[in-house]
Amino acid sequence: MDCLSRSTQFGENRYLDTRGTITEPLPFTQVVLEGLASGGGLFVPCEIPHFSLDEVLALAEMPYAKRAAFVYRAFNIDLPDVVIDEVMGASYADNFDTEEICPLHPLDEKTHVLELWHGPTSAFKDMALQCLPHVFSKSAQALREQGKLHTDFMILVATSGDTGKAALAGFQGVEGVRIGVLFPDGGVSDIQRKQMVTQGGDNVYVWAVRGNFDDCQTGVKFAFDDPVFADHLAKNYDIALSSANSINWGRLMPQIVYYLSAYATLVSRGGVAAGDPIDICVPTGNFGNILAAWYAKQMGAPIERLICASNVNRVLTDFIETGTYDISDRPFILTPAPSMDILVSSNMERQLFELCGRSASLVKSWMEDLKTQRKFVVDDKTRESLQSNYVAASVNNEECLATIREVLSTYGYLVDSHTAIACKAGFDNRGTNPLVIVSTAHWAKFGPSVYRAVHHLAYEEELPAEAAALSGCELNNLVAQETGQSFIPRNLADLDNLPVRFTEVIDGDASTIERAVETFIRQTS
Repeated sequence: MDCLSRSTQFGENRYLDTRGTITEPLPFTQVVLEGLASGGGLFVPCEIPHFSLDEVLALAEMPYAKRAAFVYRAFNIDLPDVVIDEVMGASYADNFDTEEICPLHPLDEKTHVLELWHGPTSAFKDMALQCLPHVFSKSAQALREQGKLHTDFMILVATSGDTGKAALAGFQGVEGVRIGVLFPDGGVSDIQRKQMVTQGGDNVYVWAVRGNFDDCQTGVKFAFDDPVFADHLAKNYDIALSSANSINWGRLMPQIVYYLSAYATLVSRGGVAAGDPIDICVPTGNFGNILAAWYAKQMGAPIERLICASNVNRVLTDFIETGTYDISDRPFILTPAPSMDILVSSNMERQLFELCGRSASLVKSWMEDLKTQRKFVVDDKTRESLQSNYVAASVNNEECLATIREVLSTYGYLVDSHTAIACKAGFDNRGTNPLVIVSTAHWAKFGPSVYRAVHHLAYEEELPAEAAALSGCELNNLVAQETGQSFIPRNLADLDNLPVRFTEVIDGDASTIERAVETFIRQTS
């Protein structure tokens, strides 16, 4: 009996993992709580639902929370409809600064910016991480009522900057959950760091890690894949590990919603004729955001080309162009877009699984090669499928900052460095279709890069003494005055007034991370 047949047997859509470890597909609630499959694989749904064009367009008539509920119900998850409605109503409300939640800003008649940063931490991660804690809590409640769950949870998150704060904000105070975030020491912006280290709540902790984001992510993955550690936490603390990174399907699923929603909105505003295709350009690091667009396409959104925009850490560009994923001798380069400074793009595993005929054995062999050799090569058929789905582009540091100036000069619109990379890649690879550029953060998250761009400074250049002496908040105020872009979200503007709670710096190996996590759990038990 295949996976889909077994899903039908259980009455809801179930989930398998990309490496074939799970012998019996799991329900959505269990997948959200586990985060990562045993054996290191990622969960994917047995069945991808499909909408008719009319169903996609009908989303435009609904408030955003109802759009999200509509998509979740289509996945036939094992939560009652009334609970889904409750969760989405709580997730997308006045915690965002606009009723549209993720508005489309037109640059010109054929170019639109999808603003995903109107949530409480001013980054696109809010779109998922205002939702996931509610889903997580309801999933845990449902399984406890069924007698299938007897533990609390420790959420462990590696972040390149934005996920950490969004996860901390989302899970703060959630009953039965502790959350710990690890970020690369010196590898995030001053604003991002302050957002994390000033986070309130008794159930949260933050560590800076010596190294880069890949060191954080690899250490966390090893901790997740350590059965001895898992058994120790379960026996001594009644705690199970889980994840809020985009390796968790519960993080990816809310992102699918905004791509379906964007198409419906664009049609309703006359930006594209109903049924005509659009292109989408996404600034890409861990591959989750653009993968959500791919799933939206499979579900019926008329998306033709997905433009994968990388920074100078162009591992994804090289992989899409060649079929070889090679980080064996690749330097890790710091850029103006630190949230994209990633060499191991975890969600590519899900995409490869979908493109290679869902062959878990192939994916497992590739991931083992990546672990042992720091390199893998896909077969020709999978490479061709990847290339037929994606346009690959990379943008260097100079081009990134120049694009910030260009967009401001041409359109009177100020973008952050990540959005600038998507703008440059989208402009350079523009076709005949309307283009949607995904904006992942408010510009004030990355004030020093924007300042350098506006003042024609190279990324490597030191800021002038008068600017360097300013805090991140003060520098943002200066940029706002100079550019006439006065709106700075309150959560960013007030950071200087918040006390720093977390100052610990640790190594990024799994054993150190595990000791730090256990210390935090012991202190809060």
